[in-house]
Amino acid sequence: MSRKAIILLSGGLDSATVLAMAKDEGYDCHCLSFAYGQKHNAELGYAAKLAVTLGAIDYRVAHIDLGAFGGSALTDDAIDVPDASEAQNEIPVTYVPARNTVFLSYALGWAEVIGANDIFLGVNAVDYSGYPDCRPEFIEAFEAMANLATRAGVEGNKLIIHAPLIHLSKGEIISRGLELGVDYSATVSCYRLSNAGVACGECDSCVLRAAGFRDAGISDPTSYA
Repeated sequence: MSRKAIILLSGGLDSATVLAMAKDEGYDCHCLSFAYGQKHNAELGYAAKLAVTLGAIDYRVAHIDLGAFGGSALTDDAIDVPDASEAQNEIPVTYVPARNTVFLSYALGWAEVIGANDIFLGVNAVDYSGYPDCRPEFIEAFEAMANLATRAGVEGNKLIIHAPLIHLSKGEIISRGLELGVDYSATVSCYRLSNAGVACGECDSCVLRAAGFRDAGISDPTSYA
């Protein structure tokens, strides 16, 4: 009997790898992306194509508006996306307040509706920008909450939040994805992606992506400005 899973899919390198991993483990993958008020939503086109090429059963886009509150360079027109941060002990302005909490809550709702006990997301606590909602402690706390706050959890159908990349370096993530056939030229990471699909090469996300390909010993397929 197949197992259903919800996969948070952004169109980026990490979430594409997670989708391939869940598929390889035999899950029927139901992918969820968000139009959340981000300044550019080109990532949604990439996510939709990845869902098809990596064999998802279903793909949905939830429309919410975290941009209504601003407070992040990714959602607030008054805040510019900076070049890669050198202040490693500071949470960068590209952090979107409560984003993963909101995303996982939506995934949890869909999981209950379709009878899925597993939710996958691509957070990483090794090569990342220091976001507080990418830490193992957050994943563990959300899973505990999910099993307290849902009918499934109360009835003994344990809900599991899978973060299979959380302890991997970006290079290790890329190597694993290539083993599973992920085409990384079909993913996007840049916070300042141009309308032509060219990455800036200077934001946190671009710098981490490029370093990951170098560490993996793989040619980076990204088009950089």
